[in-house]
Amino acid sequence: MRSHTPLATRTRPRAVVTVAGVKHRHPAPPTLPARRRDRRGRGLRGPVIPPTLPGYRTRAERFDDHVLDAVEALERRWARQLDGTEFAVEEVPPSSPAPWEHGGVPLGRYFPADAGMPARIVVYRRPVETRAIDEGDLADLIRDVVVEQVAHMLGRRPEEVDPRYHA
Repeated sequence: MRSHTPLATRTRPRAVVTVAGVKHRHPAPPTLPARRRDRRGRGLRGPVIPPTLPGYRTRAERFDDHVLDAVEALERRWARQLDGTEFAVEEVPPSSPAPWEHGGVPLGRYFPADAGMPARIVVYRRPVETRAIDEGDLADLIRDVVVEQVAHMLGRRPEEVDPRYHA
C-alpha cells in the first residue's frame, strides 16, 4: 500500500544552484497535478471569442493601435524631430484645463520637455471615441489629433506635417 503525501508537501527534485563556486540546494516549488476538468466535470472552458473575430480585442486596444499607426506614419517623415518624444493614451483629460485651453474638452495635449522629462503627446480616448461615428472615422480623427499635436510641437501648420490632414 502506498503512503499518501499531501499536495502541499509534494516537491520536484531539488534544484542545485551554484553561487560563487558553492553549490546550494533549494527545493523546487510544489507541483500540483494538472486539472483536466472543471469542478462539475464538463471540461475546461475555451475562449469566449476566438482571436480571429473582431470582438476579441477591446476598444482600448484598438484605439492604441490607431494611435500607433498614426505615429508610425508621422515618424517616417519626421523621425529626427520626433526622436525622444513620448506618445501616450489616457482615458480622459484632467478636470483642470490648461490655461491656454478655452471651452470644450481637449482631444489631445502636448507637454513640452521639462527638467529631464521628454516631450509628451497625449491623446484622450473617451472624448475622441465620443466624436467618432464609426471605426474608419475614429482612425481619421485620431490621426488628425496626433498631427495637430505634433504640428504644435514642431511649430508648424498641421497641413505641413501631414498633407492628408483635414480640420
